[in-house]
Amino acid sequence: MKATHKDGDPGMGAHHDDHHHDQHSDHDGDRHDAPDGHGRALRLGIGGPVGSGKTALVAALCRSLGPSMRLGVVTNDIYTTEDADFLRRAGVLDPERILAVQTGCCPHTAIRDDIAANLDAVETLEERFGPLDLVIVESGGDNLTATFSRGLADSQIFVLDVSGGDKVPRKGGPGVTTADLLVVNKTDLAPLVGADLAVMARDAGAVRDGRSVLFTSIREDGGAHRVAEWVSDLVHAWHHRNGHAHTHDHAYDHAHDHAEGQGPDRRPRMTSSSRPRPGGSTPKELR
Repeated sequence: MKATHKDGDPGMGAHHDDHHHDQHSDHDGDRHDAPDGHGRALRLGIGGPVGSGKTALVAALCRSLGPSMRLGVVTNDIYTTEDADFLRRAGVLDPERILAVQTGCCPHTAIRDDIAANLDAVETLEERFGPLDLVIVESGGDNLTATFSRGLADSQIFVLDVSGGDKVPRKGGPGVTTADLLVVNKTDLAPLVGADLAVMARDAGAVRDGRSVLFTSIREDGGAHRVAEWVSDLVHAWHHRNGHAHTHDHAYDHAHDHAEGQGPDRRPRMTSSSRPRPGGSTPKELR
């Protein structure tokens, strides 16, 4: 069944590859109820500013989790299908499992206020390829206030990068403070931009009230392995709670040292992913 608003109205400009919707916005809070999770995929939202590495993270998760999970991806761009096209060219997933939403508006509108086009894309993937274990919804680049509606995403990752300076985490904003996981990317650039990672870790811990934080360089770790471990644990817990049989390979959980990483229910530990990608580093455009 395709997505509609609680009041039954379709939206206004956002559409994905197969569907078109009208778009309007309501900034008075989340208008959407969380859907029943029984028997369906976990829906994971990934947001963050332009250029922080969201698409790179999606690609890394597809590389790491694709061999053991049934995945689908929805990307968001305002006027193009740029991110979806890039992921398809990169070959990280079957191209048919990647759908693009053209929002025609500010990115947060399509992930929080009028989620119809994104929800249609998610449900299209589940109808075509289900049962799926995980559907990743990547937001278009936005500011520190961007959050996903509970009607679209069951869990959220917010991606920052160090090039904005070490002051960014303490600026807060709902994206930084409330996401289930905060990822600070491009740690390899810290010496070049004068960013103090210890300061960022301290400030992120202070504003996030114990929620998980991970530091990484996707350029140096093309599989974002610690983030992938966190997501793997999340997917396993989701399907255990909701009675959904899935293909998750538990051997993946034990292939990496959990003492160095963290699961979705553990208190955050500031760590930096630096495992090399087999066969070389991630291309610069995927950082």
